[in-house]
Amino acid sequence: MPVPRDTPGAPPGSVLDRINSPADCRRLSAGECRQLAQEIREFLVERVSQTGGHLGPNLGVVEITLALHRVFDSPRDQIVFDTGHQAYVHKILTGRKELFGTLRQAGGLSGYPNREESEHDMVENSHASTGLSYALGLAQAKRRRGDQGKVVVLVGDGSLTGGMAYEALNNIGALRPDLVILLNDNGRSYAPTVGGIANHLSRLRLNPRYEAAKTGIGDFLSSLPAVGEPAHEMARRLKTGVKQLVSPNVFFEDLGIKYSGPIDGHDLNSVEGALKLARNLRGPVVVHVVTDKGHGFSPAEDDEIDKFHGVGAFDISTGKIHGAGVSYTDVFEDVLVALAEEDPTLVAITAAMASSTGLLKFAARFPDRFYDVGIAEQHAVTFAAGLAMGGLHPVVCIYSTFLQRAFDQVICDVGLHRLPVTFVLDRAGVTGPDGSSHHGMFDMSYLRLVPNMVVSTPKDAAELGRLTATAVRHQGPFSIRYPRGAAGERALDVRPLASLNWELVREGGRDVLICASGKMVAVALNACSLLEAAGVTTSLVNARFLKPIDRRLPEWASSHRAVVTVEDNTAKGGLGAAVMETLMAAGVVCPVRQVALPDQFLPQGAQAEILAEFGLTAEGVAEAALTALEIREGGSAPARAAG
Repeated sequence: MPVPRDTPGAPPGSVLDRINSPADCRRLSAGECRQLAQEIREFLVERVSQTGGHLGPNLGVVEITLALHRVFDSPRDQIVFDTGHQAYVHKILTGRKELFGTLRQAGGLSGYPNREESEHDMVENSHASTGLSYALGLAQAKRRRGDQGKVVVLVGDGSLTGGMAYEALNNIGALRPDLVILLNDNGRSYAPTVGGIANHLSRLRLNPRYEAAKTGIGDFLSSLPAVGEPAHEMARRLKTGVKQLVSPNVFFEDLGIKYSGPIDGHDLNSVEGALKLARNLRGPVVVHVVTDKGHGFSPAEDDEIDKFHGVGAFDISTGKIHGAGVSYTDVFEDVLVALAEEDPTLVAITAAMASSTGLLKFAARFPDRFYDVGIAEQHAVTFAAGLAMGGLHPVVCIYSTFLQRAFDQVICDVGLHRLPVTFVLDRAGVTGPDGSSHHGMFDMSYLRLVPNMVVSTPKDAAELGRLTATAVRHQGPFSIRYPRGAAGERALDVRPLASLNWELVREGGRDVLICASGKMVAVALNACSLLEAAGVTTSLVNARFLKPIDRRLPEWASSHRAVVTVEDNTAKGGLGAAVMETLMAAGVVCPVRQVALPDQFLPQGAQAEILAEFGLTAEGVAEAALTALEIREGGSAPARAAG
């Protein structure tokens, strides 16, 4: 739990109330800094318990963020946050604490750095392993323009599991810019960090030989008599040599990057001291700090799964999250285990997000068939390709927004070889509070481009099970995308579909054919009721496969006066585009109206609010149908639908 308020040396009254800019932090005494760190943790727990958000990562970076703003002068010195979900403390210290009541809400404070919010936010990144590349570019720009100030990047050890980080480090070693890399080593990304570099850092921070060597050499130095410089110089070299033997810094130093650490990331004085030294050095420097994700809040510290990485609103006293019902992810979790029981060739892959993509049960039941590759989506896909070439059936479970990072591998390593790899895309469509970088609104478009790829989306939880069962029996690439949110019930149906055809949900008339995908099928069904009440007859198909398109579509469309497509994907290249391409190729001429997300990045907000804004409601679909009929009739249309 947070340290007591009566920290020695801390003056009475709230320090946080006096902090409105980074300059205010630099005027604080040591005691005031300790009190401020405590108050920030209490503030974060209180506010995030009401709005939800990334609590654990921010509790872990309180001291190091405070040190950053005390040592460096933002925005003259440019601070980049890799991933960005650990920037809440930064926002508090840069004058935005009064906005935390609106965190991740429509029109409110973003959960990530946001260039429109503050001059202190450099990039709007929320995809890991990108910060080093951003920082290198900024540092090179400063060098070429002759601008003053440093560039600092805060990067977690989890981000060092991503290949892009290594590409940037290699380039940093070649260009040798004035750049400070603050390596926040908490042994975790979303969950515990995996991989070689993570194991090395773990050995470094936990190695008892390292601690014993430090203590022993320190005692030896203290015992030396003051007999002149040569003896002390010999002792200094001895300490350096032992440190290099026990904790070699070969990785960074061989790249030409100076290294300092490891340092206790919750010791503000130590972090400040190391950053001041790094600030005054020329060239790239790594400052390695060790922190505890969720530090200061017992429920987060005790949560060994994800340390309250990202939570909804919760009860502070118990840590229990409010209103957590059965989700599509929960249903998929049960489905995959059931299928794996019957198929020993089925293996599962995640990119550092086992809990959030529904793989914890699978990992516990089949530990030798579960692979967490770290934040390395490109590797995950090509690794899956190799597994498939070897006779296994990999299921790659990744958020929709993160599979974008492996687009080339999906095309050339899986699609080109027609390999039986199943891609399961969680958080497809409008995700809500995480904002523009997390909305999974492009997957239907970019996956539809891949030759040999089946692209599917279930209308409900039961169909998710059936599509998954179909996918793992399919001899080729197969993708399933499903939304974030409630699934209604924990349905378990693992009967494979007989064919890759659409489902005729309603055959009710010849006015409007509605083709809807995924969760939009239920919306479209309600729209049919509104239209029927207005005297418009409708038919509805569940377009559960965006690819292949059902061969019956031209026949269905030609027997109706108009067609409406409904999808929670961008209008560019999704279901609507596929339907129009198919009808054009078949020579079917009729009005087609798309109800889809616009060609723009969408802000954060509640799912329902965003969907309603762009007409993805029963009323919006009914309106689109009436508009299509107006076009067909040259302006004369039936009465407007009620509602």
